[in-house]
Amino acid sequence: MRMGRPIPELVLTPEEQQTLERWARRPKSAQALAQRARLVLACAQGKSNTVVSREMKWTQQTVGKWRSRFMARRLDGLLDEPRPGAHGKSAMPLWSECSH
Repeated sequence: MRMGRPIPELVLTPEEQQTLERWARRPKSAQALAQRARLVLACAQGKSNTVVSREMKWTQQTVGKWRSRFMARRLDGLLDEPRPGAHGKSAMPLWSECSH
């Protein structure tokens, strides 16, 4: 019997699947985004936060955070949020640049 809060099913569109797979293969320069993409791909396979956290060696809270951000904002939810005082960042979302 499963305990805890129910987690909504995470279903990807074909375009999201393709983008996440591409992000997951990124070189070192975007490793944080690659890790988040792998996390969402694992969640989309129906794995629980507990299983994903164990496999990826992340806390359950971190897995829950990124799953929730993806569910709320889709691909844009995986991008780093601008930090206070950051300058020169483009307003265009990163995933739109990568989808070509």
